[in-house]
Amino acid sequence: MKTRSLLLSLCAFGALCAALPAARAANLHAVLITASNESGPTDPRLANYEVTLRRVLRFKSYTYQGSDSTRTEKQRSSELIIGQGHELQVETGDDPLSLRIRWSSGSRTLMNTGLTLRAGVPAVLGGPRTGKAEGEVYAVILVAR
Repeated sequence: MKTRSLLLSLCAFGALCAALPAARAANLHAVLITASNESGPTDPRLANYEVTLRRVLRFKSYTYQGSDSTRTEKQRSSELIIGQGHELQVETGDDPLSLRIRWSSGSRTLMNTGLTLRAGVPAVLGGPRTGKAEGEVYAVILVAR
């Protein structure tokens, strides 16, 4: 009898979860940064991301270059102008957190990639050298809410 009750409860819970609509939209925030092995303080605007940046990129200092935000929805395209002439073209499928991203600077494509974000968890895209300082590179932080 207990087994039957448990099974009925699990079936009811499963039906409820299946009936909930999938997320239809998310707010996407993108931040362009430079990462360098030159000693120095990390830009205070990047304080919320510093632990992630150090774990993923392993540079000594990080500098904010620009940012933009958009609302992603199912089956939509968005453009983010993130600073220093860099742009992100973002396309979504059925899930607004599953993204196809084209990162460009002027007419030059720097990266084409796909990724699925988790709400509130930053993702980092490592990018090309800046050409300004030895070993300095661009990177993009993406956060969906």
